Order: sequence, then structure tokens, then C-alpha cells
Amino acid sequence: MYIRKILLAIALIGLVVLGYFSFTIYQLIFSPNTSFDTEEHSVYISKKSDFSAVVDSLSPYLKDAGAFVQVAEKKAYHNNVKSGHFVLNKGMNNNEIINTLRSTNVPVDINFNNQNSLKELSERLSEQLDPTQDEIYAVLSDSLFLAGREMTEQQSLSLYIPNTYEFYWDSSPELVRKRLVKQNESFWTPSREKKRKALNLSRIDVSSLAAIVQKETAKVDERPRVAGVYINRLKRGMKLQADPTLIYALKKQLNRPDTIIKRVLNKDKLIVSSFNTYLNLGVPPAPIAMPDVSSIDAVLNYEEHDYLYFVADVENFGYHKFAKTLRQHNIYANKYRRWVNENKIYR
Repeated sequence: MYIRKILLAIALIGLVVLGYFSFTIYQLIFSPNTSFDTEEHSVYISKKSDFSAVVDSLSPYLKDAGAFVQVAEKKAYHNNVKSGHFVLNKGMNNNEIINTLRSTNVPVDINFNNQNSLKELSERLSEQLDPTQDEIYAVLSDSLFLAGREMTEQQSLSLYIPNTYEFYWDSSPELVRKRLVKQNESFWTPSREKKRKALNLSRIDVSSLAAIVQKETAKVDERPRVAGVYINRLKRGMKLQADPTLIYALKKQLNRPDTIIKRVLNKDKLIVSSFNTYLNLGVPPAPIAMPDVSSIDAVLNYEEHDYLYFVADVENFGYHKFAKTLRQHNIYANKYRRWVNENKIYR
């Protein structure tokens, strides 16, 4: 009888201990373990991150980082960290968090606009993706890739169409380049190709001309008219005489791409550069910046008119005064010069 009581007591104690451990394990695995007020929180895990780095980045958003570590080790996640962008929902337990980090890489939207160089584009992409600026630039400027396309580094800006794209955050630079180039091919539809050929311009030429149009006016509705002026000059064998190309050439000469130049001077027109459209006939050899879709389409769908000149309109800022004759243009230009002098804009 006494032995039976002892055995019963041991059994009861065992049940209590088992219940305690079962409850503890249940709590460890299935109790909510998030610590953020929003409905969801994005976690970015780099390809360079190990488990320790993951824990460090997660800790501020977990109630109990130690519990997360224990469950991660039990599920062998600590030896198999996945890179990517993961979205945690408020109230997730450790089991759900680890399953999410293991298998639910969520794409991100990235965008870029009118970068002036591959280095600027690389910097912009690196702000939104896992690879560094140097890693991306090394791939975009790869000499074998450019040689295969028969392009210079600056000309290759024409391969990348400013837009919003969906990528996995941990995409490799090679994949990013491949997809952006493929998107460029899709952009050049049969309709756009037909218009380009009718202008007797290469894709690089169209991009180069579009970049000038974009620098000339921020008003999208005015871009086809500005493009029409340059098309008219090309058809008549005139020099483009585009101030944005002088500004680009001057910045290259000074090796100061961030310099702000508000006014072009006559001496700038003497700069020896293949981008100086006051000295050279035709379209510049490469885009001076990355034109967006509206500027490219403005060139392909240029406004047909007889204008050959334009200058900033000081009465309707952002827009321009257009002229068919040099005499009329000089009247508008003198008005503009008076305005910039009155406002002490000398450079």
C-alpha cells in the first residue's frame, strides 16, 4: 500500500513536470512574440548576414529574443539563414516567424528616374536592394558586357528605362541588369521602332535627343514641341545648339558633376567636347542623362511645326517662347537676358 502511494505520487509529479514542460514548450513556440505597434514589419536579411546578424536585427521587434533563438535552433534555422525581404505580422509566434523567414521572400518595388551616369544609377539601386553600389556598378559597367553591346559606359544609359520595377530585394546585380535590359527590349515595341526608323535615328540617338528635351523642360506637355524644334534643326542640317549639352560638357571638363549651372555663357560654347552641340553637327554621342518614357515618346511623337528656336518664358515660368525666325527669337531672348540680369543670375 505504501509503495503504491509512492508510485502514485511519482506519477503525479511526473505528470505535473510533463505538463509544465509541455506548457513551456507550447509557450516558447506558439505564444505571440512580436513587439511592434504596426500591423506588419519588414525585415531585410542580406546575403552577407549570419544567424547572429539576423537576431541582432530582429531583437528590437521581438518580446523575447532568447525564445526566438531557442526555437530557431530546434528548427535548424540557425544553420540555414535565407536572404531577402520578409514581412512579419503583428502577433506572430516564433514558429510562424521562422517559417516566414525560411520561405516567404516578398518582392519589393524599386524605382529610378533621371540619373546622369551609371554610378548614379548604381547608387540609386543600392539604396533599394541588397547589393552595394560598387557591386552593382561593376556589373553595369562591365567591359565585356559593354563591348558586346558596342556601347560606351555613357551610351549604356539608354538601356535603362526609368520606371518602377518589382524585384526580390536580394537579387544579384547580374539579374538586375538582365531584367532591366529585357524591359528595355519590351519598351521598343514595333510601333516605337517604326517611328524611330522614320526619323533615321538609332535607339541611342533617340535617347540622347530625349535627354536634351528632358533637361530643357520639366513640363511633360511641352516636350513634344521642344522635340519638334530639334527635329526641325536636324532635318535642316543645323546644329542643335542645346544648352544642356554645354552644361554637361562643362561639368565633365571641371570634373564636378554636382555643380549647379543656371546660365550658359558665350565662352562655354567654345568648349572642345563631342557633346558641345554648338560646335558639332548632329546628335551627341550618348545621353547626357537618363531620359524617362515621356521624353523618349516626345521625340518619337514630336510636334510637327515650323519653330526653330525657343527660350525660357519669363512670364510663364517653366514654359518657353517659340519662334520661327531668328529675328523673333532674339526679341524673346533679349527679354530673357534682361530678366536673368535683373535677378543677378550670372552663373
